[in-house]
Amino acid sequence: MMKARTAVVVEDDRDVGDAICQLLDLAGFDAVVAHTGAEALAMIDQVQPDLVTLDLTLPDIDGVEVCRRIRTTSDCYVIVVSGRTAEVDRLVGLEVGADDYLVKPFSMRELQARVAALFRRPRTSDVMGAAEQVAVADPPPPDPTSALGCSDLTLDRSAREVLVSGEEVDLTRTEFDLLAHLVSNPGVVVAREDLMRAVWASEFVPDSTHVVDVHLANLRRKLRKAASSNEWIRTIRGVGFRFDPCCP
Repeated sequence: MMKARTAVVVEDDRDVGDAICQLLDLAGFDAVVAHTGAEALAMIDQVQPDLVTLDLTLPDIDGVEVCRRIRTTSDCYVIVVSGRTAEVDRLVGLEVGADDYLVKPFSMRELQARVAALFRRPRTSDVMGAAEQVAVADPPPPDPTSALGCSDLTLDRSAREVLVSGEEVDLTRTEFDLLAHLVSNPGVVVAREDLMRAVWASEFVPDSTHVVDVHLANLRRKLRKAASSNEWIRTIRGVGFRFDPCCP
């Protein structure tokens, strides 16, 4: 029998934490609750979850710092669930590695839909049986073209690996998915809205296209660190972004 998906719910409000945990249990997750940042980090290190829902307002460690630390050891999906409504909070949360940001108060149906949207993205570490796939939407069929890119930048869809000049670049799931979509359409200007639909794959996409800009800024910074002279991803003002192949 296949191992159940695991989730850690990080929430200082016990009633909200229990409600989220119950929802995830019904969706087929083995979910546990942590009420402090320290407890969450220890639990995540022990459980190695597939999903973390993360409140930003915790009694000890700020949730942004918790997210930052999660990203040093795990590539699990992270959904911030917070009462902080300012755009800067959303952008900071996404910048440190969250995959989505849900503002309180929220409906459990919306949280369920956002979780389902995240798990539609290709995964390499999660091999599921048909029964488990019912809880969260079916994954997309495999792309017939696995290796993409050019001489200096190679993206392998099946391995979810990006190499720049032969060296692997560590990307979050969202950064990888954005790059994969751009690389799959070389020389084509892709609108922000189209990137949102392609990567978030749900009607429940983030509220603002600024989310795309934040993730692409992080992606560009990582690519420039690997190859300072690259200009593979270009901003087309007022429209979107274009991947310019490095091949002649």
